[in-house]
Amino acid sequence: MKYNSTLLFTYFAHFLSAQCEPLNKTNGIGSTPTQRHYVSAAQAQSIIQAAAANATAMSVSENIAVVDPSGLLVAFLRQDNAFLGSIELSMKKARTSVLFNGISSEVLSQNAQPGQPLYGIEETNGG
Repeated sequence: MKYNSTLLFTYFAHFLSAQCEPLNKTNGIGSTPTQRHYVSAAQAQSIIQAAAANATAMSVSENIAVVDPSGLLVAFLRQDNAFLGSIELSMKKARTSVLFNGISSEVLSQNAQPGQPLYGIEETNGG
């Protein structure tokens, strides 16, 4: 299940980066258009639909979060029977990926082990 979730998330992180609006649109957070891209509601729904189809094809139920390049939630879907405890986790995972420039869960996990540079990161931002 962990592998499927990571695979699914990585797929959509790449899909999202390819689906951003042109640089002249921003979400209002960056001071210039080149600092932040905009993710429209329609694009977010397209990502949600693709993620849901992929999860269904893998016979898993997922909580799917789409965030903009600032890490702010744009869209969310909890599929039937998806773990309730994963709702907040999926949003935090999406935000973390954005804030760490698309780093995968596997690489982040390796760097968060004792003696590694990100050890203790799970205690930041509410755990």
